[in-house]
Amino acid sequence: MSDVHPALAAVLGLLWTGLAAPTARGDQILFEFGPGFDVKSVEARDARVALAATPGAAALRIATGHANPWPGITLKAPQGPWDLSRFQYLAIDVKNVGSNRVEVSGRVDSPGTGTARWSVQDRVALAPGETKTLRVWLQPRMPEKLASKFFGMRGNPGGLEKDKGIDVRRVDQVLVFVAKPTADHVFEISRVRAAGTAEPLPWLSMDEKKLFPMIDRYGQFIHKDWPGKIRSDDDLKRRREAEAAELAAQPGPADWNQYGGWKAGPQLKATGFFRTEKHQGKWWLVDPEGRLFWSHGVDCVRGSDITPITDRRHWFQELPEPGSPLAKFYGRGAWAPHGYYQGKPYETFAFAAANRFRKYGDDFERQFAEIAHRRLRSWAMNTIGNWSAREVYLLRKTPYVATVQSGRRPIEGSAGYWGKFPDPFDPDFERSVRRHMEAEKGATAGDPWCLGYFIDNELSWGDELSLSTGTLASPPEQPAKQAFVADLKTKYGSIEKLNQAWGTQHASWEALAASRNPPDPKKARDDLAAFYTRIAEQYFRLCREAVKAAAPNQLYLGCRFAWVNDRAVRAAAKYCDVVSFNAYRRSIAEHRLPDGIDLPVIIGEFHFGALDRGMFHPGLVKTANQEERAAAYAAYVRSGLSNPCIVGTHWFQFGDQATTGRGDGENYQIGLVDICDTPYPETIQAVRDVGRTMYRYRIEAK
Repeated sequence: MSDVHPALAAVLGLLWTGLAAPTARGDQILFEFGPGFDVKSVEARDARVALAATPGAAALRIATGHANPWPGITLKAPQGPWDLSRFQYLAIDVKNVGSNRVEVSGRVDSPGTGTARWSVQDRVALAPGETKTLRVWLQPRMPEKLASKFFGMRGNPGGLEKDKGIDVRRVDQVLVFVAKPTADHVFEISRVRAAGTAEPLPWLSMDEKKLFPMIDRYGQFIHKDWPGKIRSDDDLKRRREAEAAELAAQPGPADWNQYGGWKAGPQLKATGFFRTEKHQGKWWLVDPEGRLFWSHGVDCVRGSDITPITDRRHWFQELPEPGSPLAKFYGRGAWAPHGYYQGKPYETFAFAAANRFRKYGDDFERQFAEIAHRRLRSWAMNTIGNWSAREVYLLRKTPYVATVQSGRRPIEGSAGYWGKFPDPFDPDFERSVRRHMEAEKGATAGDPWCLGYFIDNELSWGDELSLSTGTLASPPEQPAKQAFVADLKTKYGSIEKLNQAWGTQHASWEALAASRNPPDPKKARDDLAAFYTRIAEQYFRLCREAVKAAAPNQLYLGCRFAWVNDRAVRAAAKYCDVVSFNAYRRSIAEHRLPDGIDLPVIIGEFHFGALDRGMFHPGLVKTANQEERAAAYAAYVRSGLSNPCIVGTHWFQFGDQATTGRGDGENYQIGLVDICDTPYPETIQAVRDVGRTMYRYRIEAK
């Protein structure tokens, strides 16, 4: 790690003292593709296979078609299954030698129980001419005897998940393929190998009396040690003192103004609020003082992530006694859209808040809010992202985004991961959004520190017909369905003409309204697509109008797309000042809006995680360790800085989730700080390095 300030070195010393670095172990080569490799041993599906024609290259060239949904190859263990239990992942070097961008998937298989097979897989995206390493994590299968003991968590000790993983001692084949391609592809693979050192999992063989309790008084996993683990309240206080010195020594970039805009850069028009402008071919935010601003931020800047303790008190070594000072961190929860706690209330404990109380004392909430701003500035971050605490961002020391919810009457026939889609034709939809925005007057509305508003999050947009078919699958009193039927009446005039076009047999318009069976999507495609656009435009128009009525000087930032199609994005582009996406991947260099749309884009969520610091799940994009996690952060943000349309990236989230999970079970290692409020030094160094140089980097990016 270069250019580490002495005060930061003191923190690093606290984190690393007394712990030896892991020893490196050699890779195990499974396949090489030199001249002696027998191409006939490869099983191909809609693919042509040959050794690479390039002199000296030891690679296998795979040319896939697109008639088969999974064109590619299978490489079988030539001398029986491999025992890969000592390795972390399987790695394959992949080069795209075709003219199309390609996403190559890798799958590792083992025999399961009976006739079943178990597999793990991952994928990598490559531009033409690009070479990357595809890694497939060798996740062991959870022993059946433990499956019933762990619940309410996405990941379990060692990163194990129920009904997922393989028998790592009996790996018998590797598949390389393209998933559901729409064009032909050509790529080369080389050096198929097992690599990385798998973590020993001694608790897998423990009996229940030794396994539990497994969480200590600070919310940490008992059966593992790692750099930075808290052992006492005195440790917390020493961390506080060391970090205070480090933050004082590194107050933040000298070339930033009070908002985090580029004070050393060009002076543009100052309006007193944040706005957007395309400058020298790249989209930017412009801060209230007229300086270029790129939003380098983090979500969930708040003091606590609670975890359910109902039905699993025996997991915890030391929960506080009723009436004790720490008893105030007990609570009740009911939010659980998925998992064990769905549909039932539960008791909770807030380990992160309790640790901050131990660390900062009685006024820990005020101190946390104050130090959050000092941390972000020191870390060269200039934005408090979504889901953050009002008592933090309303201190008005760091620019922030705000969020409100729309009306919640859903389209009954719709479906989605977080729930059904809100019905924008319901009169209460507009009233609800306006009511929520009116409540922001005197707080975020009109505040120069507020960039703008997200409304909703990760809605179930589906494919470009799904909202229309969901509308037709709804009851006749559904407002969206009434609007759709009215549109069809206007277009066709008679039910007979509609039946002729759709190939249906509705006796009347009333019968259509009463029916909950969607038509043949091929025959009704034009009408379904048109009404999908109408739903999406109605949604975004009403949201924009509500934002601008209450906060005319703030930006409307959209709904943070996660799963989306171009039709929905085009509707958003008509009404959003900035279009937002939650993009969990390795790079956003190639992120583009649909053809013909030129607007700024902000990334509302991304993250990387690893399992080397006592947590049970790495989040949505896994890395091998904290060093690799830091490198992934830097690469991701710089890919955004080099993309002309992207005006910011917001990391999800400020602190790790609880080791034993929130209400829906998420227990990801995704924080800039851990559950004991200790910053991850490797990631923080990467955040600083990126933030300090981001303006010059973006200006100079080609």
